Amino acid sequence: MFDLNGMLLLVVALALLFDFSNGWHDSANAIATVVSTRVLSPLAAVLMAGLLNVAGAFMSTAVAKMVGSGIVDPAAVTQSMVAAALGGAIIWNFFTLMLGLPTSSSHALIGGLVGAALVHGGWKVVKLTGLRSVLEAMVLSPLFGFVIGLAVMVAISHLCFRTPRPLATRLFSRLQLVSAGFMAFSHGANDAQKAMGIITLALLSAGHITSADVPMWVIVACALAMGLGTAVGGWKIVRTLGMRILTLEPVHGFAAETAAATVLLATAHIGLPVSTTHTITSSVMGVGVVKRFSAVRWGVTARILYAWIFTLPGAALVAALIYAGLSRLA
Repeated sequence: MFDLNGMLLLVVALALLFDFSNGWHDSANAIATVVSTRVLSPLAAVLMAGLLNVAGAFMSTAVAKMVGSGIVDPAAVTQSMVAAALGGAIIWNFFTLMLGLPTSSSHALIGGLVGAALVHGGWKVVKLTGLRSVLEAMVLSPLFGFVIGLAVMVAISHLCFRTPRPLATRLFSRLQLVSAGFMAFSHGANDAQKAMGIITLALLSAGHITSADVPMWVIVACALAMGLGTAVGGWKIVRTLGMRILTLEPVHGFAAETAAATVLLATAHIGLPVSTTHTITSSVMGVGVVKRFSAVRWGVTARILYAWIFTLPGAALVAALIYAGLSRLA
């Protein structure tokens, strides 16, 4: 191992706290549909999601490498800058959690990182090519979630058109156990890596490692923090995502989870840190449109959309203020 100085130890602790808040905030992504359709009890759902989040975190480190070296210049990074970025993301996560809004932890973290970097060294510290790739993926992933959710639901409607409703409900209640597990695994595969990337970035800037390869102890620690946060469950967001956007049945939950998890695993493999929240929410909307356009409560989705728009700049502003404060104390 190595000796951690005080600031680096603080950064690691904040990164794990962010990962915990990410799991807590985003547990709805994995369990909202399966709980709202009553396929699993809340306790069983969070335990399953927590375990599969941990398993998913070991799938790849491509997203971690992107966060750790693709958005800001590692050579220009300081421990105070990373701490400020994490502080901005954590504060924004808990703020939106208390409001029950399913916003993006990915947007919050990247906003925090960019906000702190801009105060530290201006735009020259930010890798615009990497940031553009991330922003493009964040815009496209909800669109793919919506389209794939709609397509899966249309396919199911055609295939099961003559299936008696009670039989279809029993069938998709069982299938939703699989799709909910698939969603929880893909959430861990994508989101746990963001904190891994931040810790790796801090270790690089402190000179404790020489490449963006994620140490095994970082993978294990982030996986466990994410799993524990998910097991706590953000119940206000569960109600918003699972009950207020659309009245879900098992078939809708299966279609939405399958669509979202497919997008998330693809982006995790490529190495793009997209929003699991945006993806599953848009998938639910896509599924709801097939049921009927008016089935989606568009007033609720508009409120969620406003929160999405303000997350990245909001977290960036909070991080910038934290970094300015830390700089004065230094």
